[in-house]
Amino acid sequence: MSKKKRRRIIIAVILLIFIALTAWGFTLKTVYYNVRTAKLSKPLRIAFISDLHNCFYGGTDQSGLIDKVNENDPDIVIFGGDVIDQWGGTKYALRLISELSKKYPCFYTPGNHEEIRSDKEEFYSKVSQLCPVVIGGYEQLTVNGQDIRVYGVIDSITWGNNKTQLNECFDTLDDKYYNILIIHAPDQINSCLGRSENSYFDLILSGHAHGGQWRIPKILDQGLYAPDQGLFPDYTTGLYEYDKTVHIISRGLAKPLRMIFIPRIFNHPELSIITIGQ
Repeated sequence: MSKKKRRRIIIAVILLIFIALTAWGFTLKTVYYNVRTAKLSKPLRIAFISDLHNCFYGGTDQSGLIDKVNENDPDIVIFGGDVIDQWGGTKYALRLISELSKKYPCFYTPGNHEEIRSDKEEFYSKVSQLCPVVIGGYEQLTVNGQDIRVYGVIDSITWGNNKTQLNECFDTLDDKYYNILIIHAPDQINSCLGRSENSYFDLILSGHAHGGQWRIPKILDQGLYAPDQGLFPDYTTGLYEYDKTVHIISRGLAKPLRMIFIPRIFNHPELSIITIGQ
């Protein structure tokens, strides 16, 4: 075999590997959402991070993900559950929260994987030293002179006490604030929608479904399978509008090789950047 032919084969193999890795979901993608509201006169930008599963980007210092967040200069950062897995370590997730909380107001609500762990209270305690852990209530802040409330409800396999947590959130809703709800599982959306003209969340943020895991553009846009939704799920990615409420679902950041048994196909890990304004 000539050197020229060998070189062409090597280049072809490299290209195939690159295409395969891209298709199978190694590459981080920043996805932008624009939301309109009459409540805010100045834009509010949120970096939404979900389903990290203790993965890291750009090295174990999380520099790749941190750089992407910094490029977008958010007003707040929201962690939407499953930042760690039901087993294994927590240090990469804690490192990310620690670094971002030094620069931005951060808020964290757990997902189903944290709730399964036997050491969940220890983990929540560590996170609470870095940023608020929002469960069954809210944290209030002012951004550019505008009042914001961030609510959170723990997700689990069944509602259990979480229905009570959601009721507690609704009981404290005040229409004069821009109200954000973090709830990990997107299929629970119907329980979270407005209960009266002035009792609704302006924005609901979810993850959990990993973008349906295996996606085919224009054919399986919501993916093949999602936890709790089964085959051909309805809620795995994108922006949904319900009267006064906007629901955004992130495809999340879990990736091979961490999730090697359920690889992503045509389904990049997602950092969500949400800009809210008039």
